[in-house]
Amino acid sequence: MKKIEAIIKPFKLDEVKDALHEIGLQGLTVIEAKGFGRQKGHTELYRGAEYVVDFLPKVKVEVICSDDMLDRAVEAIQAAARTGRIGDGKIFVSDVVEVIRIRTGERGEDAV
Repeated sequence: MKKIEAIIKPFKLDEVKDALHEIGLQGLTVIEAKGFGRQKGHTELYRGAEYVVDFLPKVKVEVICSDDMLDRAVEAIQAAARTGRIGDGKIFVSDVVEVIRIRTGERGEDAV
């Protein structure tokens, strides 16, 4: 099993959720986050004063999937989250050793 963590722009969340649902993935976790990448934030003008916005609003989406669903899930996230501009985000993939459903005690892919 694999864990996919995607850091995306907040307004792309519904598109990513719908894209994952279309390929058959149902469960996901969403965390509001702030961060910056290479652009290191930006400056904004407010009432004539310029200030630096260091941390930009982002959303972190976490999905657990079987190994055979990985490529389709990553492609779905990438297509749905892309705007073509700086700050579209990143996708991280890692191995999941074990999953246990608390309610039933199911383990492995049955618990996902």
